[in-house]
Amino acid sequence: MAAPALGLISVFSSPQELGASLAQLIAQRAASCLESNRGRFALGLSGGSLVSMLARDLPTAATPAGPDSFARWTLGFCDERLVPFEHAESTYGLYRTHLLSKLPIPDSQVLTVNPALPVEDAAEDYARKLRQAFQEDTVPVFDLLILGVGPDGHTCSLFPGHPLLQEQEKIVAPVSDSPKPPPQRVTLTLPVLNAAQSVIFVATGEGKAAVLKRILEDKDGTLPATMVQPRTGTLCWFLDEAAARLLSVPFEKHSTL
Repeated sequence: MAAPALGLISVFSSPQELGASLAQLIAQRAASCLESNRGRFALGLSGGSLVSMLARDLPTAATPAGPDSFARWTLGFCDERLVPFEHAESTYGLYRTHLLSKLPIPDSQVLTVNPALPVEDAAEDYARKLRQAFQEDTVPVFDLLILGVGPDGHTCSLFPGHPLLQEQEKIVAPVSDSPKPPPQRVTLTLPVLNAAQSVIFVATGEGKAAVLKRILEDKDGTLPATMVQPRTGTLCWFLDEAAARLLSVPFEKHSTL
C-alpha cells in the first residue's frame, strides 16, 4: 500500500485508514532520508491519540527496512508534560511502552525531556540535546514533524494568546502556566516547527471540525496551529471525515483499506 501523495489536505474515511497511510508515509520518508547525503532520519512526534495510532501501524510499515536502518533514526518529541515517565500523561512514557518496545531505535537516538529537573532547566537540557543531535543546523531541522491540534487551536504546548508565540530565539521553551493540565511542560518553539523539512498535522473526530474550519478556511492567524508555516518545507493535514465535515475548501479523499 503506497502512501498518498502530499496534498495540502488529505481526508480519510476513518482514523484507522489515516493511521495506516501515516505509517506508510513515515516509513517512506525514512527510507528516502537514509539514502540522502545526511544519511539519517530525524522524526519529531506529538502525543495524544497519535501514540496508539502509530503503535498500531508504524512497526509493520517500518520493519521491512531492516534493524540496521533504525540505528540512523533520531527521535524527538514536539512537547512533553513534566511528569515522571511512568505517569499516564508522559508522552515519552507512552511511546516507550507502546511503540519503542517494537522499534529497535537505540536509546541514545531517542531525545527525551528530563522530568526530574525544574521546568526551566528541563527546557535548557532538552535544547542542549537537540543542539548536540543537530550540530550542523543553526536551528534543528527535523525531516518530519507529526503535530496534533487542540479544539482551541493549540499545537505542541503553544497555546492561543501565550507570549511563547512571539519567541524567536529559543528552540525549546518551558511552560509553567499551561491552560491544559498538567501545567508544567516543555515545548519546541515556532522557529523549530517552521524549520522542518515536512510537517504533518493529524486531527480526527468531530470535536476538531470547528477549529479546522478556522485554520484552513478562515486562516485565523491568532491560532498557534495557523502559525506553523514551514519556511522551505512542506505542510499537509491528515484528517478523518468527522474532523473535515465543515470544510468546503478542496481536499484529497483517500481510501487505503
